[in-house]
Amino acid sequence: MAKIKVTQVKSGIDRSLRQKRTLIALGLKKVHGQVEVEATPQILGMVNKVHHLVKVENL
Repeated sequence: MAKIKVTQVKSGIDRSLRQKRTLIALGLKKVHGQVEVEATPQILGMVNKVHHLVKVENL
């Protein structure tokens, strides 16, 4: 399975509770925080929900 690097580029402040919890579920806690995760359909769906807050790179 392919891996992706997800970087938080915008704050979760003043966002809906669902978007805040999605960032936490991805493992992102702070702006400029990065995580490497498997590119499963579930992860890609979560990234799609907060695409305006994160940057995604293929590894």
